[in-house]
Amino acid sequence: MDEPSIAAELGGAFDQVLVDEYQDTNALQAEILARLKPDGSGLMVVGDDAQSIYSFRAARVENILEFPRQFAGPVEVVTLEQNYRSVQPVLDAANALVAGCHRQHRKTLAASRRGGRRPALVSVLDDQGQAGYVVAQVLRNREAGILLRRQAVLFRSSHHSDVLEVELIRRGIPFVKYGGLRFLEAAHVKDLLAILRWADNPRNGIAAFRALQLLPGMGPANAARCVEQLAAAGHSLPSLASFRPPAAAREQWPGLVATLSQLASPDAPWPGQVEIARRWYQPQLERLYESAAVRAADLDMLEQVSGQFATRERFLTELTLDPPQATGDLAGPPLLDEDYLVLSTVHSAKGQEWDAVYVLNVADGNFPSEFAAGREDLVDEERRLLYVAITRARDELHLIEPLRYYVTQQPRRGDRHVFGARSRFLDSDVLATLDRAVWGEREEQPAPVASNAQLDVARRMREMW
Repeated sequence: MDEPSIAAELGGAFDQVLVDEYQDTNALQAEILARLKPDGSGLMVVGDDAQSIYSFRAARVENILEFPRQFAGPVEVVTLEQNYRSVQPVLDAANALVAGCHRQHRKTLAASRRGGRRPALVSVLDDQGQAGYVVAQVLRNREAGILLRRQAVLFRSSHHSDVLEVELIRRGIPFVKYGGLRFLEAAHVKDLLAILRWADNPRNGIAAFRALQLLPGMGPANAARCVEQLAAAGHSLPSLASFRPPAAAREQWPGLVATLSQLASPDAPWPGQVEIARRWYQPQLERLYESAAVRAADLDMLEQVSGQFATRERFLTELTLDPPQATGDLAGPPLLDEDYLVLSTVHSAKGQEWDAVYVLNVADGNFPSEFAAGREDLVDEERRLLYVAITRARDELHLIEPLRYYVTQQPRRGDRHVFGARSRFLDSDVLATLDRAVWGEREEQPAPVASNAQLDVARRMREMW
C-alpha cells in the first residue's frame, strides 16, 4: 500500500469499502483504508467512539474521532441515537456520564422502550457488604422471575469479584465467569490451598504432590519419592526433615517442613494459619509467576475470607475444594439448559446485555483505574469503560461503592483500612440521574436476660446423662 500505483489498483477493485466497529481499529488499519480510498469515495465506517476501550490492544479512538477530517472530499456524519436495549433512566445516566469526555462525537441516546426505574448508587461498608448486597438483590430478582443468566455482575479487574465468588459458592448460587479464571481456580490460589490441605490431611497425596512441586528443582519423580517416604513414616509431617530433596530445593526445604509441622500441630490455632502458609509461599509466588504483584491481591483476599470460618476444616470444606476435580473445572459456559449468574470484566461484556446489571467498586482507583489517573486520554477511556458497563443494562442498573478498603498484610482480624473516594465520574449531573441508597445487614442483638434470673447449667448437663 506504500506504492501509489499498487494502492490505486487495489482500491479500484472495490466500489464500496464498509468497515464495522471502526472505534476498535489501530493505526495500521486506518492507514490501509486511507491508501485504499484516498479520496474517501465509496468508504463507509460504523462505530461508537463512546465504546472505544481497547487501547491496550493498540486500538486508537482518534481513528473515528478524526475520520471526518482525513479526506479531501465531503464526509457525511450520521448520528444513530435511537437505542433499542435500555430503558430511558439508564440512558439518562449514560448520557450524563459520557458528556464529560473531552473529545467525542456528541449524541444523546433515546430509548425506544418506555418505563423503567432509575439506576441505583448503593453505598456499602466494604467488599463483604458488596458481596452481600449483590447476592441479596440477585436472589430477590430470581424470586421475581428474572433468571440468573439474565443478570450480570461487572467489574473493572478480574480479582474484584474474589469475595463475591466465595459468597456465591457458600450460598450455592451457580455462576460462570468471563474475563479471567474463577478465583478458586487460579493457580496461585490453588498453590496456597494445597499447603493448607496437606497440613490438614497428611495422607492427601494430591495436595502434597502439588505443594512439593512449588519448590525449585522438585519435579514429579522427586515429589513421588517424598510422598512414598512420608507414607512409610506413618504420614508424620515432621518426618519430612529426614528427606533429602534435590540440590536446588535444599535451601528452602527446612522452611517448608517447619511450616507444615506448625500448621499440622493439634495445638495450632486456626486464626493466622493462612498468613503462615503464605509467608512460606511468597518467595515461590515471586519466582513462579511474572505477575506476582497482581496475584498477591488474590492471596490478600483469601486471607481476609478465611476469617469468616471457625476452623481450617470448615474453611476447606465449604470452599468445595476437596474433590480435586472441583478446582480443575474450567470457568467456561455451562450447559444451555442450566441457570447461572454471569460474572464478567467490563471488557469481556462489550456487546452483551442483561435485564439487571451490578457494577462493582465504582470508586476512584477502580473507575478510573489508579494507573490511568495521570493522563487525560486514559481517564477518558476509563469513563468510556464505565459507560459500556452502564449500557449493558436493559431494565435495572446497580452501581456499588464500598466505603472502605482493608489494608493488606495485617493481622487476620485487623481493622486497618482506607476510605474509598467517590468516583470522579459521578459528578452532580450523573448523580442527578441516580437514586442513592445505603445497604448493610443488621446484626441481631441478643435478647435481654432478667438480672435476677438464675440457671444451674451444671445440674442440667448432668441430667442429660
